[in-house]
Amino acid sequence: MNTWQERPGGGAHGQGDAARGQGGAAAEPPLPPELNPRGAGVPLSRPTHQDRPDPGRPYGGAGRPPYGGGSGGGQPPYGGQQPYGQQPFEPGPTPAGPAGPSAPGARPRRSRKKIVGYSVLGLVLALLVTMIGTYFWADGKLHHENVLADYPGRPPAGKGTNWLIVGSDSRAGLTDADEQDLHTGSAEGKRSDSMMILHIGDNGNTLMSIPRDSWVQIPAHLDTAGSGKTVPAATRKINAAFAAGGGRLLVQTVETNMNLRIDHYAEIGFSGFVGLVDAVGGVELNIEQPIKDKDSGLDLQAGTQTLNGKQSLAFVRQRHQMADQDLGRMRNQQKFLGALAKQAASPTTLLNPFTFYPLVSAGLDTVIVDDDAGLTDLGSMFLAMKGVTGGDGKTITVPIGNADYRTPTGESAVKWDEAKSKAVFDAMRNDTPVPAVPK
Repeated sequence: MNTWQERPGGGAHGQGDAARGQGGAAAEPPLPPELNPRGAGVPLSRPTHQDRPDPGRPYGGAGRPPYGGGSGGGQPPYGGQQPYGQQPFEPGPTPAGPAGPSAPGARPRRSRKKIVGYSVLGLVLALLVTMIGTYFWADGKLHHENVLADYPGRPPAGKGTNWLIVGSDSRAGLTDADEQDLHTGSAEGKRSDSMMILHIGDNGNTLMSIPRDSWVQIPAHLDTAGSGKTVPAATRKINAAFAAGGGRLLVQTVETNMNLRIDHYAEIGFSGFVGLVDAVGGVELNIEQPIKDKDSGLDLQAGTQTLNGKQSLAFVRQRHQMADQDLGRMRNQQKFLGALAKQAASPTTLLNPFTFYPLVSAGLDTVIVDDDAGLTDLGSMFLAMKGVTGGDGKTITVPIGNADYRTPTGESAVKWDEAKSKAVFDAMRNDTPVPAVPK
């Protein structure tokens, strides 16, 4: 076969190219089909890399070999020599598409939104686990007693929810040094130091104090001394019911004298009260006049100040500076409990683990509740008490007919006003607006 120098119109390399580029007579004629390795009608000359329409792909479209698709199998003509001094074109790597680099083994970038989403999901799950764990931990600290037992003639359930809240003078948990420091004495057993009914209803919440010297009928009950004998019903001070039969007899006494069913019960002693106040960092209170009480050990100046646990216990117990003694003390107790509930339910307390967990531990360790009361019930009670003292409700005392009633034995007791007290009890039972009662 002739070399390229001997072909017709060949001449120099540049001249042959020029002639072909101009399409003149000197252009190279195509070989017969049977001799053309690139296929019938295809010229032997091959475009350079720059002349191709898509330099990144072999000439002639995707998947087509650079030297045609004929019987030559893509091999260059002339025994493997590249024609006209051109070097073979090697296809480069495919450019990266919108999905990212296509290099083997390359890892796609993780979406920033997915990372944020996974982080938020992890925080939510951690918070959920913490909340569930805290609930079961706190619920396990509650002390339950069966104080709401049924008995013949028990009042039917009314509307709304009625809590009987008792402040006990129990010294349980106090050492001899604590009793001396807190001026509590060392009496055995426990008596009710304060009693209140919290009514939660649709017509406003009401916190009603019950004088501990109220002259009421105490139902017949079993002797708790262990004799097994039945103690007959008798009219005595309501405080005697708690001393003789604990929470169960006190609940029955309240229910039968008011014809009002109690739905929940909560009791806290001296030790728990002090620990609760200290756990929230003290309670801010406005003291209207200086107080100096030898029996309780309280010594306060007038003005707004923060009381610690020891001072708070003395404040709710002292009465000797009051003209109306126990009645004045009940007003102080209502005022203090409202301030305590406000402090305990504040976001700064609940959202701070350094105050929340000590508060729950101190409060629940010494709190006694009925068998049906749970954490959600206690939370509802605290929020209702906070609302009452914040103006969303009423704070009253059982209407008094005679604050210095002389009993047959010559004792001084508190006698209720029958008509007015009945109107209050009926309103609580029916969940209707409670009548205003002078304090």
